[in-house]
Amino acid sequence: MPLQPFAPPPDWSQDITLHPGADLWVFAYGSLMWNPGFPFVERHLALLNGYHRRFCVASHRYRGTPERPGLVLGLDHGGSCRGIVFRIAAAEVPGALDYLWDREMTNRVYRPLLRRLRLQDGRRVEACCFVVDRRHQQYCGGLDEASVIQRIARCCGQRGPNVEYLANTVQQLDALGIPDARLHRIYAGVRRNLG
Repeated sequence: MPLQPFAPPPDWSQDITLHPGADLWVFAYGSLMWNPGFPFVERHLALLNGYHRRFCVASHRYRGTPERPGLVLGLDHGGSCRGIVFRIAAAEVPGALDYLWDREMTNRVYRPLLRRLRLQDGRRVEACCFVVDRRHQQYCGGLDEASVIQRIARCCGQRGPNVEYLANTVQQLDALGIPDARLHRIYAGVRRNLG
């Protein structure tokens, strides 16, 4: 009997079709790298082409408030992004999807898309990637670097100071040997600002 697509949690994008009994790969480029929050059986460095890591999502809850929105990372169009891809075992996929839905999709600022990634060993896998929706009201990709630094330096949300999110991401990228000069510049600017 052929595998039938099963429905992800309500309102998942039409761009993603999953199959029962199949493992799921999930790409991490920000906080999922250092705090995935779901069980996985493999993790690899991976490259995603066509998107880059960028502080382009206003955070009204986790790293800011509606009155003083912080900033979190999104996958924005253009360039490429190095990160981690996790393989979730088939039995764990439904629970992991529910968790990811609650964590990443509350405001629908991301679109979960299946995209091909290249692993460090050259293999290619198709993974779920959370790509920012540029039409969403929380998209703020037009901010210049000075504005990004100011916002991150002064904002705090339910999960703590915005600078902590940036610091953890930079530390994880450094530990993985993934260069990101832009994030290092922003982090240095925030630390000067907090001085």
